[in-house]
Amino acid sequence: MPIGRVTQVVDCRESMGMGKGGGLAQRGTISECRYPDIIVVGMSPGRRHVTKPVCDITSGLRREGVEFSVSTLVLNAGSGVPSDAPGIAGSVLGAYFGLNAKEISQIEQHKVAILHHGNVRSHVVEKVRFILQHCEINAILVSQAPVDYEDLAKVGVKTAYVMPDEKNIRTKGKVVAIVSGVTRGQTPTRENLAEVISAVMKTIKE
Repeated sequence: MPIGRVTQVVDCRESMGMGKGGGLAQRGTISECRYPDIIVVGMSPGRRHVTKPVCDITSGLRREGVEFSVSTLVLNAGSGVPSDAPGIAGSVLGAYFGLNAKEISQIEQHKVAILHHGNVRSHVVEKVRFILQHCEINAILVSQAPVDYEDLAKVGVKTAYVMPDEKNIRTKGKVVAIVSGVTRGQTPTRENLAEVISAVMKTIKE
């Protein structure tokens, strides 16, 4: 049992940010901690997709004394929707959402993933489905749009409370908690952070 002061380090990026707002982690970067316990996965930075809530959640976990290592991953292709999203992909302009082999490996090294997505419900649901289709991990969904377990189960996502029909299960990973109302580009409320921290503690213990 340690006696005295314990030092905790929070690293927000793998490399220096570039351009205006140089403090922002760039796409395709990860800040890794010594032990792979929790990973916070954020969208790619851009005009609309700001990763600010991700850093707030990471530092909030540390500030509240959560005794686990927290890594942060900014996806290389975190904007848009997956190319296999039915009824959505063909109607959306811009790049498709996706994961590369390195990102999948980085996520799966951890025990719990906190997935932060935007404010379009159908996009959020499909992004979570795509990530957990490729990554076997328990996930906590953090979003601006209100999403429930039924929305996820309809597209084949396994959840702790509602399961898809056995023949329609499409994911290896599972959503164990949902925290809605976290506005992108803004600091989460104390209530939101408390929900995330509670979900993390419960998931790690289980």
